[in-house]
Amino acid sequence: MTARTRARTRARTAVASALLAALVVGPFAGAAVAVQPSATASGAEVPGVVSSVGDVPVDGGPDIAALEKALVGIPDGDISAALVRVGGKGGWTGTAGVRDLRTGAPALENARFRAGSTTKVVTAALVLQLVAEGRVKLDAPVTRYLPGLLPDSFTEPPTVRHLLTYTSGLQPGANLGSTTEEMYPNRFRTLSPQRVVATAVAKGPISAPGKRQKYQNIDYTVLGLLIEKVTGDRYEHQADVRIFRPLGMRHTGFPAGPDPRIHGPHHRAYTDIGGRTTDVTEWNMSDRWAAGNMISTTADLERFLVALFRGEVVPQPLLDQMFVVPDVEGASYGMALERFVHDGTEIWGKTGSRPGYHTVLAATRDLSRTVVYSVNAKSAREDGFPLVARFALPAFNRWTSHSE
Repeated sequence: MTARTRARTRARTAVASALLAALVVGPFAGAAVAVQPSATASGAEVPGVVSSVGDVPVDGGPDIAALEKALVGIPDGDISAALVRVGGKGGWTGTAGVRDLRTGAPALENARFRAGSTTKVVTAALVLQLVAEGRVKLDAPVTRYLPGLLPDSFTEPPTVRHLLTYTSGLQPGANLGSTTEEMYPNRFRTLSPQRVVATAVAKGPISAPGKRQKYQNIDYTVLGLLIEKVTGDRYEHQADVRIFRPLGMRHTGFPAGPDPRIHGPHHRAYTDIGGRTTDVTEWNMSDRWAAGNMISTTADLERFLVALFRGEVVPQPLLDQMFVVPDVEGASYGMALERFVHDGTEIWGKTGSRPGYHTVLAATRDLSRTVVYSVNAKSAREDGFPLVARFALPAFNRWTSHSE
């Protein structure tokens, strides 16, 4: 029996005392929590963590000790499960927590999850594929492809590039609530992308195109409509035949219309509603559509991230355009992806957040380091930086033999 097998066997038999039992709503009251001990890459036991065996520290590789430390103590009062996948020079995967507070069953490294706004990277790639095929021009007004989209109040329509770089000047459209508590009673309602866009453009522009970068969903919802108009096909099918299938992303896709379920292995998601821990796994996210309705796994997102940065999804000249930040004060996004610097290392990435689910995909341009994570956290839709700092940034700490 391998060390990994022994670790997983212990994980499945060790169940700790109930956590949050008095707080969980409805059928989840009295939840018990599994504690997962593991043999780590260094051979030491880290309670609550199952990390991959055989991944030992290498010079220039990730700081495995820091990554393992990030997973210690899960589940806690906020996070119920975490899946982290690190690649590049040296690799590591870690799994911690439980997939269900009621049963205490251990987290699954292949769990599917709501990937939130990481969907925008797929949408940007689809648009750039159409540009490569000569069917779309980056600097053409969006009204060339969606005639009648904008009312007369838009004297200068945004271009496709403006939409890709969040500089369109559009205002947000209708929504089903601005906070999780407001959205929760409406979680099974449907708000179509067409309705979202119609209510957005009816407000008129908030600024001239290209003058201001404002991260928002509306730009990518419009791009979803553009993809459908140009291809004469559903956005979801185009994502499947152009990206998911060619890359072997067998566990990635979109719900069927308003279907609120995640099909296949997945973790339950929780958040606080009215001061009580509430299960928010089932939720109709169709209004997020091309801006945030994708379901995936960490392995699939890693596959996509690597293929994209290698120029296998979008041709290299257009891929380079994804990493161009507009010359606008305060801008940090290129096309879908955001640029930031950590300890002198330039990183490009995208976060995604849905109630109970927080996702990150990020990498250096040369793919010397990649990280994808999915974290089930009640704080998923709050300020995401604490989660990023805990689970993503340690992947970019370079380990050397002098570190010990």
